[in-house]
Amino acid sequence: MQLRKVTAASAAVLALALTATACGSDDKDDSSGSGGGKKISIGIKIDQPGIGLKTPDGKFTGFDVDVATYVAKELGYDAKDINFKETKSQDRETSIERGDVKFIAASYSINDERLQKVDFAGPYLLAHQDILVRADDTSIKSPEDLNNKKLCSVAGSTSAQNVHDKLAPKAQLQEYGGYSECLTGLENNAVDALTTDDSILAGYASQDANKGKFKLAGFQMTNENYGIGLKKGDADLKKKINDALTKMVSDGSWEKAVKANFGPAGYKNEPAPKIGNVVK
Repeated sequence: MQLRKVTAASAAVLALALTATACGSDDKDDSSGSGGGKKISIGIKIDQPGIGLKTPDGKFTGFDVDVATYVAKELGYDAKDINFKETKSQDRETSIERGDVKFIAASYSINDERLQKVDFAGPYLLAHQDILVRADDTSIKSPEDLNNKKLCSVAGSTSAQNVHDKLAPKAQLQEYGGYSECLTGLENNAVDALTTDDSILAGYASQDANKGKFKLAGFQMTNENYGIGLKKGDADLKKKINDALTKMVSDGSWEKAVKANFGPAGYKNEPAPKIGNVVK
């Protein structure tokens, strides 16, 4: 009798353990990158119209979202297997290093400092740093006019610092948590200009609620090579993503995504960059 009780209890414990293991496995990324019904977590921005935006109904739209979805499909994942995670600029390297995401497609410019911590596939888009000002502002006609002006950018971004270091040393840098907050500050005269990539700024300026309020200055102050960030040393995943990006360009999907996301703003994009060709 005692033996039967112990055996039954052991069997129950084993069954619970197996059930827990089976349930938990569905939530983990497939480390092999082969899909097979498992999930993949991808870091994106959720507040950048035209790049990465979470709509009120919970959907994700934007060029980076389209690129990430295409790449994930080439890695073996259906759209329903993708778990998009908001990744703020200051958290991108940490999210990759911790394994919170498999890769990041979030207006993530390739630079030497970041390459010390993560690897990049791509680039897949060449953007340029610009500024957004109020539509009636005639005081800023060149980057040097930003001296003594309040220049907004987001925490973790290098955009405002680039302007301060190279073009307008007296610019008053203001760091906000997100571009939407910078935009509100610009509209309310709390700041004089918002700086980041022209692709991002064009997305904001083209929103229905913002039409006529803001304008792009047209300064091509830097080259921003958007890459897909991934864990340092993961050469296999890097090759697979690069192959996917190459295919996206060759089959016309890249151009289609550019027109769908940037076309309404009249954004004049650069041609698709060649893999590994980082424009300085």
